[in-house]
Amino acid sequence: MLLRHVASTLVLSSALLLTLPATAAEPAADAPPESTPANTPVQPVDIDGAAANDADSDAGATSTLPLEDIQALAQVFERIKQSYVDDVDDRTLLRDAMRGMLEGLDPHSNYLDEDAFRMLHEMTEGAFGGIGIEVGQENNRLMVISPIDDTPASKAGLQPRDLIIEIDGKSTDGMSLEEAVGMMRGDPGTEIKLTLAREGEDAPIKVTLKRDNIQTNSVSSRLLSPGYGYLRISQFQENTGEETRKAIASLKQEAGDQGLSGVILDLRNNPGGLLDGAVSVADLFIDSGLVVYTKGRLADADMQFEAHADTALPDTPMVVLINGGSASAAEIVAGALQDHHRAVVLGTESFGKGSVQSVMPLDDTTGIKLTTALYYTPGGRSIQAEGIEPDVTVQRGRLELEQNGFEIREANLRGHLQNANGEQEQEQTPLPDSPIATDDYQLGEALNLLRGINVFQQAGLRRHSTSETPEAAAANDGQKEGDDAPETTSP
Repeated sequence: MLLRHVASTLVLSSALLLTLPATAAEPAADAPPESTPANTPVQPVDIDGAAANDADSDAGATSTLPLEDIQALAQVFERIKQSYVDDVDDRTLLRDAMRGMLEGLDPHSNYLDEDAFRMLHEMTEGAFGGIGIEVGQENNRLMVISPIDDTPASKAGLQPRDLIIEIDGKSTDGMSLEEAVGMMRGDPGTEIKLTLAREGEDAPIKVTLKRDNIQTNSVSSRLLSPGYGYLRISQFQENTGEETRKAIASLKQEAGDQGLSGVILDLRNNPGGLLDGAVSVADLFIDSGLVVYTKGRLADADMQFEAHADTALPDTPMVVLINGGSASAAEIVAGALQDHHRAVVLGTESFGKGSVQSVMPLDDTTGIKLTTALYYTPGGRSIQAEGIEPDVTVQRGRLELEQNGFEIREANLRGHLQNANGEQEQEQTPLPDSPIATDDYQLGEALNLLRGINVFQQAGLRRHSTSETPEAAAANDGQKEGDDAPETTSP
C-alpha cells in the first residue's frame, strides 16, 4: 500500500511539473525573481543549425518511472518512519523528498514552501526584511554573489565570492540555500552574525549586521565631469527600464547645451532580477536586432527578445562596467551591448549565471523553482558558467597619486627662444587631482576610456584660437563648412 501511495504521488507530481505554465523566471535566492514576459514564444535561433526536437519532450513526458528505484524510495520512507530517532510525519518526509529532488539538479532549482513562496512575492515587490545580499551555492558552499547597494551587507564590506561559513554560530556546511536565506531574513533592527572566508585572507572574517527593511532603488545617476554621465543599476526590477530612461533624460538636462559626450553604465555587483527589466534597459541603447534569446526542452521555454528602433542615446559613446558580482540579467545587458558593438565592456569577468528559473505554483501557498532554459547573447554565446569576458580587463584596485614637485621646462631656461606667435606669460598650474580614480579605480579608467574615444573621433587639425588671425580662421571655416570647398586627395 505504501509503495502504491508513494508511486502515485510521484506520478502526479511529475505530471504537474510538465503541465503547469511557468509564471516567472528567477535567479538565485535573495534577489528579485526574473519574470518570463507573457508574449507569444517565437521559433528560437538554433545554434547547431538544427530544428528543436519536440519528440524528445514528448518522450520525456510519457516515460515510465523505474520500478526498482520507486521500491527503494518506499523502503527508505518506511525505514525512516519506523527507525528514526524522532517521529516524522508523512507530509514533512514527502516535502523533504521534493526538496531533495530539486536541489540535486542544480544550485538554483528548489522547492518553495509557504515561507519561501511568500518571500518570493515580497522580493518581487522590492521590499523585504534582511541584510540585502544575493547568495548562491558553489560546490555545496554558501557563497556571496553580490551585496545590494546601500544595504547592511554592502555597508559591512561583504564582497562577491565571499564564502559564508557560519550564520549566528551555526555552520552552513550541508545547509540548504532555502534554510540559509531563511536564517538571514528577519525583522528590521535585529542583529545577525556572519563568519566569512575570503580569498587572500588567512583567518575567517566575523561581521555583525543589523537587519533592515530592504527597499531597493534600482537606478541612480550623476555627472562625473562636464559632459560625462554615470548610470548605476543595482538590480533589475519591473520599472527599471523606465527609471533608466528618466535618468538619461535628467543627465541630458544637467549636461545642458554641451550635451553628453559619454555615458558609463555600472553593472558591477548587480545580481540580476527581472528579465523584462534587463531587456527594456538594453533596448534603450540598441536600435535593432536581438537582445537575448532562451533555449530549453519545451517549446514555451524558447523565446527571442528584439530591440525597437527608438533609442535614448543613439550615438553617445558608452562603457559598461562589470565584475564577478554581475550576474544573470546584468550579464544579459552587458552581452547584448557587447555583441552589438554598442559599448566597450570594462572590468573583470562576470559571474556566469545564464540559466532561467521558472516558478511553478503547486497551490496557493507553495511551488517549485525549476531551471527550464539557458540564456544566449545575440551572437549565440551561452552565459552559463562562462560569464561575459570584458573587452578591457581592469582589476579592482586603488590609485596612489604622486605629489607634484617643481618641474623645469624650456620656458624656465635663461635665454630660451621665443615662440613664433609670441610668448605669453603663463603660471604653472598643478595637475588636476583624480578623485574618481582614487576612490574607484575601475570607474576612473572607464571615464578615461570615454575621453580617449572622444579625442580619437575628433577630426581635423587642432587650431589654437589665440594664434590664428581672423582672416585665416574665416578661410578655414569656409573650407570646413562651405559647400564649394575644393576637393583634396591624399597620396
